[in-house]
Amino acid sequence: MKIQCKGIASKSAKGEILGVYFSHIEFNEKQIINRMPDSKNDSKKIIEINWGQKDLDREIENVLDAYLKLHLLSNKLVLPNSINLDGLFSNLPNVVWTNQGPVSIDEIENKINESKMNKNNLYVRSIDKFPCLTDYIIPKNVRIADARRVRLGAYLSEGTTIMHEGFINFNAGTLGPAMIEGRISAGVTVGKNSDIGGGASTMGTLSGGNDTKISIGENCLLGANSGIGISLGDNCIVEAGLYITAGTKITLINGDESKLIKASEISGIKDMLFLRESSTGKVIAKPNKKTLALNKELHDND
Repeated sequence: MKIQCKGIASKSAKGEILGVYFSHIEFNEKQIINRMPDSKNDSKKIIEINWGQKDLDREIENVLDAYLKLHLLSNKLVLPNSINLDGLFSNLPNVVWTNQGPVSIDEIENKINESKMNKNNLYVRSIDKFPCLTDYIIPKNVRIADARRVRLGAYLSEGTTIMHEGFINFNAGTLGPAMIEGRISAGVTVGKNSDIGGGASTMGTLSGGNDTKISIGENCLLGANSGIGISLGDNCIVEAGLYITAGTKITLINGDESKLIKASEISGIKDMLFLRESSTGKVIAKPNKKTLALNKELHDND
């Protein structure tokens, strides 16, 4: 394993690194090479890094580590959940993200004042540890209706369409063409030809005590305003408005037989339809006889 990278770091007036754009990455036989501009600006610094496999496996120790690992994910050089991201939050500074680049929180008031005096049209987009994906990387053959809702570190496969309310966190994303109108939380992956409906959500691992990685298989549908805290295998459908946690009691139906189980017992099961019986309120899982197909024309994002 050989990783060679060159990038440009943005610095505060105190010399603190606010963010890093890696324009040149050689990852084994794969290359992402963009021209490195000459940096004569005091707020910029040229960065060079040489890594091996042990660096992917170790904890993040500084801002450079954090940004390089996020770049590797969003450039699809590594898969979500395949590298060590421990220490990510503690090493990323909270930054003011503006239309003129990252600004230190300590310096933003002066920047805004200068903007008003000189009519430079500075505006603040967010205050966050993570930038938008598109501030650093433009993924190929992908549509993103609102770029503010996709963080650097998201993994977006070709053919992915993210509508205005769709959100994808870092270390998460799509493994093939997919329609995203809901939320993909950190650590969650979505298989090809799957549809995350409007307002639907997936349970991540950043808070709430959940340490189980959730995945959604191929050809799945999460109906509008539904959600899952378990994994789904291929060809599954979750009814609109139904949220399934690991502890949800589900009546599993198989032919003439049925039994009451916890949802966690069938995490990852394939070919299943999840719905709530309207007369009793019981959550039911039964074989799915429907086949989901995305609109190919809609997801041909050349």
